[in-house]
Amino acid sequence: MTHPARDLMRTTTAALAPDPDANPLVPRIAAGTAPRAALAALALEQSWVIPADRRAFEHLAARSGTTDPEAAAFFRMLAEGEVLAWDRLAAFARACGAREASYEPLPGCQAYPAYVAWLALNAAPADVVLALTANFSAWGGYCATIATALREHYGFTDEACAFFDFFAEPSPDLDRLAEAAVRAALHAGRLDERRARTYGRLLQHYEAGFWSALGGTAS
Repeated sequence: MTHPARDLMRTTTAALAPDPDANPLVPRIAAGTAPRAALAALALEQSWVIPADRRAFEHLAARSGTTDPEAAAFFRMLAEGEVLAWDRLAAFARACGAREASYEPLPGCQAYPAYVAWLALNAAPADVVLALTANFSAWGGYCATIATALREHYGFTDEACAFFDFFAEPSPDLDRLAEAAVRAALHAGRLDERRARTYGRLLQHYEAGFWSALGGTAS
């Protein structure tokens, strides 16, 4: 039995998978050679990304409304997840000595949430569901690697690693909502696969830019 929505999500994720060598920072964290200053920068950049993404997801949920309830449910869960992530970020920031008062965010890191905000204003919600689902696969893998490395090489506690544990853990409920949203959009003829892949490609580009910008803090 074929599952068109599931197959589309899988093939899109595979097509948009980032180059394993494109991330300059996560391998250094994995090896324990990244300085704590780079970890602090990661925490501080996330303190800008998370509230911006939460508001973007809330706006997408509102735009989906009653005409696309499956997409609305997906975006509401994403927004709720950002609240939970925010609650976990503080312990990581403390562990790596982040100092928010004197920190200036990096343009290369903030391009990602700026584009998510653009999508929230301009893109069809169903197309954004597919694009984000492909992007989240790479992000989750990075977080799993970082969570392990923080314990093994930096001596961080479980509390300090909880932010990365949260994103590294599979979310069957979110996957189910994403598939339902894609399936409903396919059935209604409101999913533009070409545009969704373009959005996903740009998200992956800005994700790579996020890590490249942070990589400069590790030199």
